[in-house]
Amino acid sequence: MTIRNKIVAITGAGRGIGRATAIHLAARGARLVLGARSEAEIAAVAGEIEAAGGEAVYDAIDVTRRADMERLVNLACERFGRLDVIVNNAGIGPLSRFDALRVDDWDAMIDVNLKGALYGVAAALPVFTRQNSGHVINVVSTAGLKIVPTMGVYAATKNALRTATEALRQESRKNLRVTEISPGFIDTSFADATIADPQIRAAILKRKEELAISPIAIARAIAFAIEQPSDVEIGSIVVRPTAQD
Repeated sequence: MTIRNKIVAITGAGRGIGRATAIHLAARGARLVLGARSEAEIAAVAGEIEAAGGEAVYDAIDVTRRADMERLVNLACERFGRLDVIVNNAGIGPLSRFDALRVDDWDAMIDVNLKGALYGVAAALPVFTRQNSGHVINVVSTAGLKIVPTMGVYAATKNALRTATEALRQESRKNLRVTEISPGFIDTSFADATIADPQIRAAILKRKEELAISPIAIARAIAFAIEQPSDVEIGSIVVRPTAQD
């Protein structure tokens, strides 16, 4: 029951949940492979980890490009000789009502939230099969558990990923573990940075101020799933503020 020396790849690792998870796992002795679109952000996270005595490598990637996800997994194998865990965390949330017809935003959420995670699975599975071990962790959302206006497409992408994750879990051999993590309101810039509608953005910011919890809560949940004995699989974890409906 240890995280020490686990090789863990994380997408969306430059900020929010991804950053918190990388720093937390590194403090527990994991060796990190960080991916995100902003090279400056992931370089800063890697620098913080190394300054604290940890080990991290990084690559600027776009999860909507399958070749980029393959490159991230290859980086883990080339640098550390294997990959133990992939955390498909990258996500976007440009929320809007359906009648706003922000179809480009719908496409972007499908590409990042769903296809990006599936590309991560596709890149990691051959390595896990070769090793006869591995762990897929997909970050979904409580938005898929309670459907509310303005979150229709976002919740749909997360529920599609939830479904795919459960099917992968059922298909997996005993040495491949699969976990889905559903965060509630977390104190990150994830949603408000991309919401164009000022009223929706203001509502999200107000809600976040009222009840959001630190992303370290999700990092701890991910660590809990990873640190279990190899014959124990944590299939699903929901982490949300106690005040969240």
